[in-house]
Amino acid sequence: MNANRATTIVFRTACLAGILSLAFLAKGQARAEAQRADKGKARHVVTSRDGTRIAYDKQGNGPAVIVVNGALSSRSDSAQLARLLAPHFTVYSYDRRGRGDSTDTAPYSARREIEDMEALIDKAGGSACVYGKSSGASLALEAASALGDKVRKLAIYEAPYSEAEGAAAQWRDFRAKLDGLLAANRRADAITLFMTFVGAPDEVVAKMKASPAWAGMEAMAPTLAYDNAVVGDDRSVPVATATQVKAVTLVMDGSASAGPMPFMRPTADKLAKVIPGAQRRVVEGQAHDVSPEVLAPILLKFFN
Repeated sequence: MNANRATTIVFRTACLAGILSLAFLAKGQARAEAQRADKGKARHVVTSRDGTRIAYDKQGNGPAVIVVNGALSSRSDSAQLARLLAPHFTVYSYDRRGRGDSTDTAPYSARREIEDMEALIDKAGGSACVYGKSSGASLALEAASALGDKVRKLAIYEAPYSEAEGAAAQWRDFRAKLDGLLAANRRADAITLFMTFVGAPDEVVAKMKASPAWAGMEAMAPTLAYDNAVVGDDRSVPVATATQVKAVTLVMDGSASAGPMPFMRPTADKLAKVIPGAQRRVVEGQAHDVSPEVLAPILLKFFN
């Protein structure tokens, strides 16, 4: 490996380590604050087609917006964004199946997660705007493709597809190892593998394990396989799916992701090219853990 390439890799790893550390601490704090704020509130539940009970929070007034989270996230992770959107929209933040207060039904399929979203959309009146982040963006894309006019507008941020050289082989190896750890119920090891795969150094993972949020992450560990299934067998951009999206669509990535996650930019560019009539935006100064304060005005303008 030449010196320039080694320097680039170290820089990207250091950037990502910082991003993940800050994001993780912020997530744990936000989740704790959201749980305290939610005490005494009525819990909303909708039943999906296969009988799975999907827990959700609902706040605000106006057109419906459904927020779809990514890996190892529950509805409390959307609380801040939901509060910012609530003056203008009725925001539905939900626990994807197998997470938080939602139940689960085997065997898993991405189609069943689409049915969960459809149940929420029907509860919201039959149509909604949808925002998805990371693997939640991949799920939102799949849902928009399958549900047609039920998704009025679609906004996605950094769907984690990658067509970089060697990415498909690395993805298949990661999925096989993760499935083996989950089959053995080695949840902590599965989360560690996931964090290592996305670039977190050992010291960052150690801080995560010592944090109050780790127990909740272990509870959600089996759903890592669900996110992998949604992203796809080889992690390539799902062109056939994207071309079927009828909703007006906004495809976003963050300018700060270009260093630690260089695949995000070409992925977003390709998605915007193949989704009919899609709009494209780079969110300046933002990384994968996009700030709700920065994101909310963008969504307000787009969904309106």
